Amino acid sequence: MQKRTPLNEVHRAAGARMVDFGGYDMPVHYGSQIDEHHAVRRDAGMFDVSHMRTVDITGRGVRDFLRFALANNVDKLATPGKALYSCMLREDGGVLDDLLVYFLREDLFRLVVNAGTAEKDVAWLRALAVTRAPQLTITVRDDLAMIAVQGPRARALLWHALPGTEAATAALEPFNGTDAETPFGSIFVARTGYTGEDGFEILLPAEQAVAVWEALRAAGVRPAGLGARDTLRLEAGLDLYGQDMDETVSPFAAGLGWTVDLKSPRDFVGKAALANDARPFAFVGLVLTDTGGVLRAHQKVVTARGEGETTSGSFSPTLGKSIALARVPAGTAPGDTVTVLIRDKQLAARVVKPPFVRHGKVLVT
Repeated sequence: MQKRTPLNEVHRAAGARMVDFGGYDMPVHYGSQIDEHHAVRRDAGMFDVSHMRTVDITGRGVRDFLRFALANNVDKLATPGKALYSCMLREDGGVLDDLLVYFLREDLFRLVVNAGTAEKDVAWLRALAVTRAPQLTITVRDDLAMIAVQGPRARALLWHALPGTEAATAALEPFNGTDAETPFGSIFVARTGYTGEDGFEILLPAEQAVAVWEALRAAGVRPAGLGARDTLRLEAGLDLYGQDMDETVSPFAAGLGWTVDLKSPRDFVGKAALANDARPFAFVGLVLTDTGGVLRAHQKVVTARGEGETTSGSFSPTLGKSIALARVPAGTAPGDTVTVLIRDKQLAARVVKPPFVRHGKVLVT
């Protein structure tokens, strides 16, 4: 049976087209995916991301546990509210999931994991804790909802809709979060997102989700669905778990080498495998230069150094062109021309360095 977020009835009442995503009944758009995409790039849009799972890990020794559990180093988190992007890996270096981890207190760290992998993630963490840190408590926060407000006017409109948030977050730097007292109670507001635009992700009591959503909508924030979220994150060069990486793919083969800390002396799950990774692949962006097709996931890419594959692809509303992320043989570089097999056609594409778009600016030509 499909799960529902606390905002499910609001989406349906707004006429959203609903689809299954990660086991949840979610809105893909409210009428025009492209209009929703442009609203986020040019103004402000909001997404129900309550299907993402919030997992709190509490107890003595949380930091030591996460040093071993995550590929990135939580010692980078020194200030309460600071966030870090990381992967959880298998022993062979494959990606179990990508996630955000927040440092709240020395005895409390918070993870935000993907919906489709949440049960697997929690089971893996608990199994690891049995041997590494049995004193810890791992709690899935089903009492919380999550709303992302993104776009150049996101902060101003959020502050207008939720009194109390401006004072709490006006000086908040990216990848930091804090508690804010509002008419809807205490909420956690983080300056993070998945669109390449500025904005916030809000964690709040599930029973307040509808009231907060309606307050944001009344302030002028446009509801947006998963369709726009996907084209926005693709333009921003951000990976999607299950497409750009999975348990068979290492972070290096998904362009996530920057999230792996191999320099510190600490051990972590998958470190030995990554230290010996030959790294035969490059992770690049593609812009289709021929007409007659659209880049999608799992299309063959032919390069001068061998074959690769697109991992994510779509039409970019901001560029007005078809774009993709791709895993190709090492040595394939920006400026190269490659061929993509789209159905029965062989179409030319230019290799670029992601992101394609950030903060409303087109970064590739």
